[in-house]
Amino acid sequence: MAGQQIIVLGLPIPLEDPVFLTTLAIHVPAASLCVIAGLIAMLSRKRPGRHPLAGSTYFWSLLVVFATATILSILRWAENSHLFILGALAIVAASFGRRARRRKWRRWVRLHIGGMSVSYSMLLTAFYVDNGPNLPLWRELPNIAFWLLPSAIGLPLIVYALVRHPLVRPPE
Repeated sequence: MAGQQIIVLGLPIPLEDPVFLTTLAIHVPAASLCVIAGLIAMLSRKRPGRHPLAGSTYFWSLLVVFATATILSILRWAENSHLFILGALAIVAASFGRRARRRKWRRWVRLHIGGMSVSYSMLLTAFYVDNGPNLPLWRELPNIAFWLLPSAIGLPLIVYALVRHPLVRPPE
Protein backbone atom coordinates (compact mmCIF):
# COMPACT_ATOMS: atom_id res chain seq x y z
CA MET A 1 0.00 0.00 0.00
CA ALA A 2 3.05 2.27 0.07
CA GLY A 3 2.69 5.21 -2.26
CA GLN A 4 -1.10 4.95 -2.47
CA GLN A 5 -3.17 7.67 -0.86
CA ILE A 6 -5.86 6.54 1.57
CA ILE A 7 -9.27 8.14 1.00
CA VAL A 8 -11.99 7.89 3.66
CA LEU A 9 -15.42 9.38 2.92
CA GLY A 10 -13.85 11.48 0.19
CA LEU A 11 -11.17 12.89 2.49
CA PRO A 12 -7.51 12.10 1.83
CA ILE A 13 -5.50 10.72 4.74
CA PRO A 14 -1.97 12.12 4.34
CA LEU A 15 0.05 9.49 6.23
CA GLU A 16 -0.04 5.73 6.45
CA ASP A 17 1.93 5.81 9.72
CA PRO A 18 0.23 3.61 12.37
CA VAL A 19 0.60 6.31 15.07
CA PHE A 20 -1.02 8.87 12.77
CA LEU A 21 -3.86 6.52 11.78
CA THR A 22 -4.54 5.42 15.37
CA THR A 23 -4.55 9.01 16.58
CA LEU A 24 -6.84 10.00 13.72
CA ALA A 25 -9.18 7.11 14.61
CA ILE A 26 -9.58 8.69 18.06
CA HIS A 27 -9.61 12.31 16.82
CA VAL A 28 -12.47 12.01 14.32
CA PRO A 29 -15.09 10.48 16.66
CA ALA A 30 -14.07 12.84 19.47
CA ALA A 31 -14.45 15.84 17.14
CA SER A 32 -17.82 14.55 15.92
CA LEU A 33 -18.99 14.15 19.52
CA CYS A 34 -17.70 17.63 20.23
CA VAL A 35 -19.72 19.18 17.40
CA ILE A 36 -22.91 17.35 18.43
CA ALA A 37 -22.52 18.03 22.17
CA GLY A 38 -21.80 21.70 21.47
CA LEU A 39 -24.97 22.02 19.40
CA ILE A 40 -27.03 20.31 22.08
CA ALA A 41 -25.59 22.61 24.76
CA MET A 42 -26.29 25.70 22.64
CA LEU A 43 -29.85 24.72 21.83
CA SER A 44 -30.83 23.39 25.27
CA ARG A 45 -32.54 25.34 28.02
CA LYS A 46 -29.94 26.65 30.43
CA ARG A 47 -30.88 24.68 33.53
CA PRO A 48 -29.73 21.50 35.27
CA GLY A 49 -29.88 18.45 33.04
CA ARG A 50 -29.24 18.51 29.32
CA HIS A 51 -27.26 21.77 29.02
CA PRO A 52 -24.57 21.06 31.64
CA LEU A 53 -24.28 17.42 30.56
CA ALA A 54 -23.84 18.41 26.90
CA GLY A 55 -21.48 21.22 27.90
CA SER A 56 -19.30 18.89 29.94
CA THR A 57 -19.31 16.36 27.11
CA TYR A 58 -18.29 19.14 24.74
CA PHE A 59 -15.45 20.28 27.01
CA TRP A 60 -13.98 16.82 27.66
CA SER A 61 -14.29 15.72 24.05
CA LEU A 62 -12.63 19.00 23.01
CA LEU A 63 -9.78 18.14 25.34
CA VAL A 64 -9.40 14.81 23.52
CA VAL A 65 -9.60 16.63 20.18
CA PHE A 66 -6.85 19.01 21.25
CA ALA A 67 -4.64 16.19 22.56
CA THR A 68 -5.01 14.20 19.35
CA ALA A 69 -4.64 17.33 17.19
CA THR A 70 -1.40 18.03 19.00
CA ILE A 71 -0.07 14.57 18.10
CA LEU A 72 -1.30 14.86 14.50
CA SER A 73 0.28 18.31 14.20
CA ILE A 74 3.61 17.15 15.59
CA LEU A 75 3.67 14.31 13.06
CA ARG A 76 3.12 16.79 10.20
CA TRP A 77 4.23 20.09 11.74
CA ALA A 78 4.99 21.90 8.48
CA GLU A 79 1.49 21.18 7.16
CA ASN A 80 -0.50 21.30 10.42
CA SER A 81 1.03 23.83 12.81
CA HIS A 82 -1.88 26.20 12.18
CA LEU A 83 -4.30 23.46 13.25
CA PHE A 84 -2.43 23.10 16.52
CA ILE A 85 -2.80 26.86 17.09
CA LEU A 86 -6.54 26.74 16.36
CA GLY A 87 -6.89 23.78 18.74
CA ALA A 88 -4.97 25.60 21.45
CA LEU A 89 -7.18 28.68 21.04
CA ALA A 90 -10.30 26.50 21.19
CA ILE A 91 -9.30 24.74 24.42
CA VAL A 92 -8.16 27.99 26.06
CA ALA A 93 -11.48 29.68 25.19
CA ALA A 94 -13.51 26.68 26.41
CA SER A 95 -11.48 26.49 29.63
CA PHE A 96 -12.08 30.20 30.21
CA GLY A 97 -15.83 29.82 29.61
CA ARG A 98 -16.06 26.75 31.82
CA ARG A 99 -14.07 28.38 34.63
CA ALA A 100 -16.20 31.55 34.48
CA ARG A 101 -19.29 29.41 35.03
CA ARG A 102 -17.83 27.19 37.74
CA ARG A 103 -16.27 30.05 39.71
CA LYS A 104 -19.26 32.39 39.14
CA TRP A 105 -17.04 35.29 38.15
CA ARG A 106 -18.63 38.70 37.86
CA ARG A 107 -20.70 38.68 34.63
CA TRP A 108 -20.00 34.96 34.37
CA VAL A 109 -22.89 34.30 31.98
CA ARG A 110 -21.44 36.56 29.29
CA LEU A 111 -17.94 35.19 29.87
CA HIS A 112 -19.26 31.63 29.70
CA ILE A 113 -21.23 32.24 26.50
CA GLY A 114 -18.31 34.08 24.91
CA GLY A 115 -15.67 31.51 25.83
CA MET A 116 -17.67 28.47 24.81
CA SER A 117 -18.91 30.12 21.60
CA VAL A 118 -15.45 31.23 20.50
CA SER A 119 -14.14 27.74 21.21
CA TYR A 120 -16.88 26.18 19.05
CA SER A 121 -16.10 28.61 16.24
CA MET A 122 -12.38 27.69 16.44
CA LEU A 123 -13.28 23.98 16.33
CA LEU A 124 -15.32 24.48 13.15
CA THR A 125 -12.68 26.74 11.62
CA ALA A 126 -10.02 24.05 12.13
CA PHE A 127 -12.28 21.44 10.53
CA TYR A 128 -13.01 23.56 7.47
CA VAL A 129 -9.44 24.78 7.05
CA ASP A 130 -8.25 21.16 7.09
CA ASN A 131 -11.11 19.50 5.17
CA GLY A 132 -12.88 22.26 3.24
CA PRO A 133 -10.82 21.81 0.06
CA ASN A 134 -12.10 18.21 -0.14
CA LEU A 135 -15.78 18.77 0.71
CA PRO A 136 -18.54 19.12 -1.87
CA LEU A 137 -19.57 22.76 -2.36
CA TRP A 138 -16.83 23.94 0.04
CA ARG A 139 -14.13 22.95 -2.44
CA GLU A 140 -15.54 25.58 -4.81
CA LEU A 141 -14.81 28.35 -2.30
CA PRO A 142 -11.53 30.24 -2.03
CA ASN A 143 -9.21 29.19 0.83
CA ILE A 144 -9.92 32.36 2.80
CA ALA A 145 -13.55 31.23 3.13
CA PHE A 146 -12.46 28.22 5.21
CA TRP A 147 -10.87 30.63 7.67
CA LEU A 148 -13.61 33.25 7.76
CA LEU A 149 -17.00 31.60 7.23
CA PRO A 150 -17.32 29.84 10.62
CA SER A 151 -16.66 33.13 12.42
CA ALA A 152 -18.76 35.15 9.97
CA ILE A 153 -21.71 32.87 10.74
CA GLY A 154 -20.92 32.43 14.43
CA LEU A 155 -20.12 36.02 15.40
CA PRO A 156 -23.63 37.44 14.84
CA LEU A 157 -25.06 34.50 16.80
CA ILE A 158 -22.60 35.11 19.64
CA VAL A 159 -23.40 38.83 19.71
CA TYR A 160 -27.12 38.04 19.69
CA ALA A 161 -26.69 35.64 22.63
CA LEU A 162 -24.59 38.17 24.54
CA VAL A 163 -27.21 40.88 24.06
CA ARG A 164 -30.52 39.06 24.00
CA HIS A 165 -30.17 35.84 26.00
CA PRO A 166 -32.55 35.85 28.99
CA LEU A 167 -29.74 35.05 31.43
CA VAL A 168 -27.75 38.06 30.21
CA ARG A 169 -30.51 40.66 30.07
CA PRO A 170 -31.28 42.53 33.29
CA PRO A 171 -34.68 41.71 34.82
CA GLU A 172 -37.44 44.06 33.69
